[in-house]
Amino acid sequence: MKSMNYIVLDLEWNQSLGKNDYELPFEIVEIGAVKLNRHFKIVDRFEQIIKPQIYHTIHFMTSKIVQLDKEELDAGRPFPEVMQEFLDWCGRKYVFCIWGTLDLTELQKNMCYYGMDELSAGPLKYFDIQKFFSLTYEDGKARRALEYAVDYLQIEKDIPFHRAYSDAYYTAKVFMEINRKNPAVEKYVSYDVFMVPQSKREEVRVKFKTYAKYISREFPDKFTAMEDEDVSATKCYVCGRNAKKKIKWFSVNGKHYYSLSYCKKHGYLKGKVRMKKTEDGNVYVVKTTKRVSPEEAMEIWEKQDKLRKQRALKRKAQKENRH
Repeated sequence: MKSMNYIVLDLEWNQSLGKNDYELPFEIVEIGAVKLNRHFKIVDRFEQIIKPQIYHTIHFMTSKIVQLDKEELDAGRPFPEVMQEFLDWCGRKYVFCIWGTLDLTELQKNMCYYGMDELSAGPLKYFDIQKFFSLTYEDGKARRALEYAVDYLQIEKDIPFHRAYSDAYYTAKVFMEINRKNPAVEKYVSYDVFMVPQSKREEVRVKFKTYAKYISREFPDKFTAMEDEDVSATKCYVCGRNAKKKIKWFSVNGKHYYSLSYCKKHGYLKGKVRMKKTEDGNVYVVKTTKRVSPEEAMEIWEKQDKLRKQRALKRKAQKENRH
């Protein structure tokens, strides 16, 4: 990663005033970006307004947050033209950096709508600077607003917030401060899954210091997914040994599945599977495995026991109603 440029990106988008009947829920109206070199120096900037082709009236929420008027938008250029210019500006070696998790998905949806080539054939690696901030200065779980991070780090507010370039600029400034304090945070790479792995070979398997993540290929339904060996496996991500299952996979809501295993060397392991739907109705899995304390392991036991009792009461009530 150190040989690459960092493309710190921010987008502004518009949406329908009423019920959305279009293929594209959010139409990008502005792209802003800052290019950092491997020494974390700002070497270039990108800022372009896009002329709307779908939503010609500015949504009240957009106008409330983003200071863009109709005249400015009408003077913009078409998305495919601006996007190609942006990709040329990015260069050959780079990694996207964004605040949060949404921008790259919406960027790729807009590219797909206009028939442009995909950014990648599978999950796209990127750096979530919002997550990096939490990992460096907080508990790793909290997610703060960009302006909060700017204030926390006492970064000078020399341009207004809530335009694509300005938010990219402040995100870059926060990232620069994070790098000074905790350069190792780059190990915690994120993946945008607009493009799902197309085969078993392309699936994502990555280990971090405190957990492991697996992103599967597509399956026709969640039941087929949970029968797959890689999805249901509960190996210890630290040593690679098979961990003994204490609680088999169970689901509270049909979307999230949990398991509990035990490794003789590294203790209890909590597995969590999140079912995600693709555009064509199939599913893919995002599975995380992490070490947990005996107390946290007990919470999973209690969760499963509570679910078992609820289901027993439901079956009893259904049986009584039939009679």
